[in-house]
Amino acid sequence: MSERESIAASKRDRAWARREFLGGTAMLAASAAVGKVAVGRAAEAETPQHKIKLGVVGCGGRGAWIAKLFRDHGGYEMHAVADYFPSVAEAAGESLGVDASRRFSGLLGYRRLIDSGVEAVALETPPCFFPDHVQAAVDAGLHVYMAKPVAIDVPGCRQVEAAAKKATDAGRCFLVDYQMPTDPHVIECAKRFRDGALGTLSIVKSFYYGGLFGDPPLTDTIESRLRSLVWVNDTAIGGCYHVNACIHPIQAMMWVLDKVPVAAAGISCTRRANPHGDSHDMFGITYEFDDGLLWTHTGRHAKGLTGPEDPLATCEFLGDAYMKIGYGGKALIRGGSHHYPAESIDNLYGAGATRNIATFYQDIVAGNSANETVRMAIDSCLATILAREACLRKGCLTMEELLKENRRIKTDLTGLKA
Repeated sequence: MSERESIAASKRDRAWARREFLGGTAMLAASAAVGKVAVGRAAEAETPQHKIKLGVVGCGGRGAWIAKLFRDHGGYEMHAVADYFPSVAEAAGESLGVDASRRFSGLLGYRRLIDSGVEAVALETPPCFFPDHVQAAVDAGLHVYMAKPVAIDVPGCRQVEAAAKKATDAGRCFLVDYQMPTDPHVIECAKRFRDGALGTLSIVKSFYYGGLFGDPPLTDTIESRLRSLVWVNDTAIGGCYHVNACIHPIQAMMWVLDKVPVAAAGISCTRRANPHGDSHDMFGITYEFDDGLLWTHTGRHAKGLTGPEDPLATCEFLGDAYMKIGYGGKALIRGGSHHYPAESIDNLYGAGATRNIATFYQDIVAGNSANETVRMAIDSCLATILAREACLRKGCLTMEELLKENRRIKTDLTGLKA
């Protein structure tokens, strides 16, 4: 790289980092809109007038489940499916009524699906594949619905961001499926918070207490890691437990606060028995914002959870009053002038996805390519990557340093079938 190119790259990194640090009013406006629009549109009782030809890439557990939600919506034609494993693609195609000629498999099955005449894709693969799949779909002029996290590293986040911008500029819809910002009680708490319900914040806290995924012995290729969420154990495939699972409260916290952390410090370790993947599963993290606000997060991925009625993830906001939201449990504000009684967050996993699917459909039909979920999806993914890297170093890492490093994590695809 020449000196001129180096200077230009440095300027781009500083500009990118500044945008991440400051967030800006755009995220606030977009995040408020996302929740209101998602609930409002999903509640509309209308018969879809146009069938959107949809292709589903990644048809394992969640992929097959969410494909049925798309089918049940009524506004989608289940046109094609793709999965690395032929038996999975065949089973999904059979269940969804997809013609046998449009059931694709192998690493390049997604390309054949894109070329099959679909108008939109739903991406449900391990996140290491998302950046390339997203770029190919956008380059083909398709609408994109995708799971989180959007990537496993900084270059992947940048690739998805660039593709999403291209989609927006071309008038295509792009939605990242987070559920917490769609719940009506969470939305109401967030609105009251932004109206000053908590006054001056002292500190914010979050946790994710979830279970483990199988982590069998490694084999000659990563094929055995691509099913049943085993890939969550592998940084190069799934990003790690924090990037995959803890991202739910991380995204929700940032969405409410309209802030992006400027630094993270933490320690993590592996406590599961007989691990084979390299991901840690216990996390103690402190995030810092540019105004000095501190955020503590605990991630626990293990057997022996607290109880069937306890929420999977929770965000707490402590100021002149107290607010809590979560992935399940109750949403509430106690104290102050904006009190909100405890209301149940019901069936968020299914209801949230259903609302997002309805919003995606209505955006496509209406030609609404504002794509409000993209900014928060990129920023929250970067925040989890920042914490993962800080924990591995057992120290403090700034967002600016992370972005400047721009480290790519290579996924070894040796031996996999095209």
